[in-house]
Amino acid sequence: MNDYITVAGLALIMGLTLFLPFSVKKIEEELEAFLFIMGLAAVTISGQWAKQLIADAFLGPIKITLAVLVLGFAFRAARPKLKGWLETLIMALGTRRTLFAIILFLGLASSLITAIIAALALAEIITLLKLGRKYEIKAVVYACFAIGLGAALTPIGEPLSTIAVAKLKGPPHGADFFFLLHQIGFWVVPGVVLTAFLGSRGADEAGVSKRRLVEDAVEMNRSIVLRGAKVYLFVMALIFLGAGLTPLAERFAQQMPEWALYWANSISAILDNATLTAAELVPVMTDRQVTFVLMGLLISGGMLIPGNIPNIISSAKLKIKSREWAAVALPYGAFLMVVYFILMSIFVK
Repeated sequence: MNDYITVAGLALIMGLTLFLPFSVKKIEEELEAFLFIMGLAAVTISGQWAKQLIADAFLGPIKITLAVLVLGFAFRAARPKLKGWLETLIMALGTRRTLFAIILFLGLASSLITAIIAALALAEIITLLKLGRKYEIKAVVYACFAIGLGAALTPIGEPLSTIAVAKLKGPPHGADFFFLLHQIGFWVVPGVVLTAFLGSRGADEAGVSKRRLVEDAVEMNRSIVLRGAKVYLFVMALIFLGAGLTPLAERFAQQMPEWALYWANSISAILDNATLTAAELVPVMTDRQVTFVLMGLLISGGMLIPGNIPNIISSAKLKIKSREWAAVALPYGAFLMVVYFILMSIFVK
């Protein structure tokens, strides 16, 4: 009986965690605090409290938080030089090749500079390009797909990767800093290159336009520090949540076939993919299951604004509406989901 009560309680926690942020605006605005409360509740219900968990929750978010803070201040200092660098690149390479290089760089470098800094840099670059709103929306969406994919290659790139490594650091996976690069790098890197190529198509023909995307405001010191604090709390909350929901994930998610895990994760288009990572991923999963889970989350996370951090930051900074985002992102995301599913079903062992 106690086992059934635990499962029911954890199922309720998971349901509230997944759907309340999407349906209640106040919870969406205070997502970090809400997830922290849900995480504490899940750990309590499942009886997972331990000194090691508490230590992991306090120490785990430090690396990504420091990266966000240090690189946030570094980007703010380098920002005045960005226009000159961009003009030099365009003169040397042309607009399309420059945009290809930018999307490719932001996608791959986001694993080291973090998805947050990459998204902020993207908003600034798009503002400087002045290529017209319709084309710029396309470029932003494709760039966010690239950033969302590339940032997952290291545990400092984005919360999803931080949580994935934290949950798989024990046996049998023994996840370390380079675990995700080895696990999904073969699939992520070609996706970033393809996305950069397709996202830059048409840039030379777009021309300069007055109707364009413009970044909302220059960042201040306070906003950089506040963002770092939110990232710390967000990752801490997900560590607690992931530990608390482990019994539920071991009972149900681990039993699902790879194809079901992959397509079920298309829900991350509307729900933050880091939260789903915390809820689903468990050490007892095979490497094949881990690959299907992560790639399903990463790809579908780019399809709508709430799916991942770069989408949220870029759309807010550039005032891109949900409908405008979906018109570009849904067809491309669906294409990637199908292609990746076919290829991974054949080649992932």
